[in-house]
Amino acid sequence: MEWKLNHGIVRLPAFFPDGTRAVVRCVDSLDLEDSRVPGLVVNTYHLMTHPGVSVVKAIGGAHALMGWNRPILTDSGGFQVFSLIKENPKRGTVRPDGARFRREDGSAVNLTPESCVRMQFALGADAMMCLDECTDLEASRGECERAVERTVKWARMCREELDRQVGHRRGERPMLLAIVQGGAYPDLRGQCADALKSMRFDGYGFGGWPLDGGGRLDTDILRATADSMPEGLPKYAMGIGMPEAIAACVDMGYNLFDCVVPSREARHNRLYIFNEKFDSVSDIDPRADGFYRRLYPLDEEYWRDPRPLSKLCDCLCCRRYSRAYLSHLYRIGDPLAYRLGTMHNLRFYTRLMELLRGDG
Repeated sequence: MEWKLNHGIVRLPAFFPDGTRAVVRCVDSLDLEDSRVPGLVVNTYHLMTHPGVSVVKAIGGAHALMGWNRPILTDSGGFQVFSLIKENPKRGTVRPDGARFRREDGSAVNLTPESCVRMQFALGADAMMCLDECTDLEASRGECERAVERTVKWARMCREELDRQVGHRRGERPMLLAIVQGGAYPDLRGQCADALKSMRFDGYGFGGWPLDGGGRLDTDILRATADSMPEGLPKYAMGIGMPEAIAACVDMGYNLFDCVVPSREARHNRLYIFNEKFDSVSDIDPRADGFYRRLYPLDEEYWRDPRPLSKLCDCLCCRRYSRAYLSHLYRIGDPLAYRLGTMHNLRFYTRLMELLRGDG
């Protein structure tokens, strides 16, 4: 399946790394291209806070700011705002029409469905997310019902605002994705999805927590939500990033993923490699147990290891450098270690998606 966006065509399923503050930590846009990253997710709340949406717009949008010529998906900023308010109610309140909150500098901000679309439009997003109300893992049915009601209402307002923005601006129309809420209640998930489908969005995301109370992937609610989404469009498993979880969700029907895992893990001495028993990439079954493992460069066994991280990887690190050199870089804390490690992990993820797509 191909997803046609203003800055290119993305083959699905695909993984978009999180460039939260308009940067994937430790790498630049050329490194991302070398790692075959098809697109990025940037965080509207953080860009609103710094450097400011007006600044990004004046530069020419997030693409120009980052020197990135491939697709960008922006979130609504709602999750961050609602989380801040929940942690400290003095920071603001959630209202029927959105949220009013105070930033760290004390300035007051109103986040509404309309304002979140305007901000994402100003950032130059290829795809943007509707404002939604996310519930906690322990949320009661009543709380989930309220969240569904608000999510559907706000999605309609987002759609209307996008139509207004497109109507008086030049340029191609960005995609707008709605988020399916409903907590751990399959019937509420279905009701939310049905209401959103009637508005004909360009894609749909799984909202809320994908894990159960024991920290395991909640396959039942994930599958039920995927089944409720229309076929032939992006089905976005937001925030799911472990390789085995991605493979499981692809089998459920999801085809778009994002997470901080590959870049964050690389900065913490955790690199992903395919199991050494495989002789070629074509031998890898990403649905089999043990198809990959973590390699820890700081471990003493790699101090004198002349091999690349992975014989099956074609990233810059594996093409040019040994485990011994990378271990040395990690031990002395040189930033090059984090750059090379991040590029490797990102290539592992893009390779994983190639395998899940069945690319030759």
